[in-house]
Amino acid sequence: MDTTVIIWIILAIILIGVAISCFRIVPQASAFVVERLGAYYTTWGSGSIKFKAPFVDRIAKVISLKEQVVDFPPQPVITKDNVTMQIDTIVFFQVTDPKLYTYGVERPIQAIENLTATTLRNIIGDLELDHTLTSRDVINTKIRTILDEASDPWGIKVNRVELKNIVPPREIQDAMEKQMKAERERRQSVLRAEGEKASQVLVSEGQKQAQILQAEAAKEAAILHAEGVKQSKIIEAEGEAASILKVQQALADSLKLLNEAAPSDKVIALKSLDALAKVADGQATKIIIPSELQSLASLAVSVKELVTGDQQ
Repeated sequence: MDTTVIIWIILAIILIGVAISCFRIVPQASAFVVERLGAYYTTWGSGSIKFKAPFVDRIAKVISLKEQVVDFPPQPVITKDNVTMQIDTIVFFQVTDPKLYTYGVERPIQAIENLTATTLRNIIGDLELDHTLTSRDVINTKIRTILDEASDPWGIKVNRVELKNIVPPREIQDAMEKQMKAERERRQSVLRAEGEKASQVLVSEGQKQAQILQAEAAKEAAILHAEGVKQSKIIEAEGEAASILKVQQALADSLKLLNEAAPSDKVIALKSLDALAKVADGQATKIIIPSELQSLASLAVSVKELVTGDQQ
C-alpha cells in the first residue's frame, strides 16, 4: 500500500476523532460557557447536543445551576459591648447567570465568604451580646439581603443565610451557665413556694368546709331538738287541755246530775262541809269560812258534844 494513502487514512481517522470529540451533550441543571478565540462566545443550556469548532472554540467553564451550600469557617466578631465571639455561617446560593458567574468576579465563593464576614462584623457591631444571642432571624435576614444585592453583578442569587454557631468566650459561657442555673433555682423556689401555698390553701379550705359542715350539723341538730321540744310541749299542752276538758266535763256532768236530782238544803250543806274539809287539808294557813257555813259548823260542834256526853 502506498505511504500517501496510509497517511491520508490516519489523517481521516484523526479528523473523525476530533469531530466526534467536538460534539457535547449538556446535562440537566448545568450550563457550559463557551469561548471562541479566547473571548466569550455563548452559553449552552441543558438538554441539547452542541458542536464546537475544533481549535477555535473551547468550553471555558462548566457551571452547576443547582442550589449550592457553602459552610464558612468561624469568623471572629466583636459586639457593641466589646465581647469577642466566633460565628460560623452557612450560605445557600444559586447561579442565575453563568456568564456573570464566570467573568464577574475571580473566585466567587471566596468573594461571598469575604463579603459574608464583613457584613457579619458590621451587623454584630451594632448589637449587644444578649441581643445577638436572641436575634438570629434578624441577623440572617440582614445578611441575606446585603449578600443578594452585592452578588447580583456576579450572577449569583443568595437564597438563605444561617448562623450555624455563636460561640462566646469561655468566661461568658461560664457566667451564662451560672445565670441559667440561678434562674432555674429561682423558678424551682417559686414553684415550691406556689406548691406550698396551694397546699396550705387547700388545707384551709378543707378546715373551713369542715367547720361549716359542723356548724350546719349543730344548727340542724338544734333545730331538730327545738322541734322535738316544741312537739313535746304541744303534745303535753294538748294532754293537759284534754285533761282539764275532761275534768270540767265531769264537773259539768256532776252539776247537771245534781240539778236533776233536786237536792235539799241539808244535802247541799253536807257537800259544803266536804268541800271545806278538803280546803282545810291543804297547805293554806288561813281559811275564810262563808257565813252560811258558820251556823252549820256550830251545829256540828254541838252534835259532837252531845254524842260525847252520852258515851260518858
